Amino acid sequence: MSSQPSTASKVSAALHRSIHEHWRLFLAEGLILSLLGLAAIILPALAGIVATILLGWLLLIAGIVGLLFTFGARQAPGFGWSLLSAVAALIAGGLLLWNPLQGAITLTYVLIAFFIFDGVFMIVLALAHRRELSGKWEWLMINGVIDLFLAAIIVTGFPGTLVWALGLIVGIDMIFGGASLVAMALEARKEAPP
Repeated sequence: MSSQPSTASKVSAALHRSIHEHWRLFLAEGLILSLLGLAAIILPALAGIVATILLGWLLLIAGIVGLLFTFGARQAPGFGWSLLSAVAALIAGGLLLWNPLQGAITLTYVLIAFFIFDGVFMIVLALAHRRELSGKWEWLMINGVIDLFLAAIIVTGFPGTLVWALGLIVGIDMIFGGASLVAMALEARKEAPP
């Protein structure tokens, strides 16, 4: 039987050491996320429109950059698919910017799907942290459960939730996500690296 640590334990130790060494960054990210979440809760309709406009600009810029690179590499395999992808990003970004209110409603549907998938993934991540690392994995579990709960709130309140759901729900999620990062950072600060 070998006395050398397994690959999994080496990875776990490296992850634990990295979290311990960078706990201040996790703390700062958690605090900023929490503050932005609070702002979104205070002004949910505005937060929903701002999120829609921001995503619209990101898609528009991605489409423009995609077109430039696609036409710069016309001979590359998959030119047609790259061209379609860039055009799709341009159209989606343009539509979100042309009518941000309708875009916010559409994004609310996307948000439901995100919360369902993110909730499941956060629960799986929490279980992995419980097995691999000590300390505050419960916060990740709570974050996953909250995501699933938020998706249920939006779905059960249709159509009235479409006006405020995007901003409010993103704000709540950001607060819980920020709180989980703060809790993990404070725990990592206390623990000595392996």
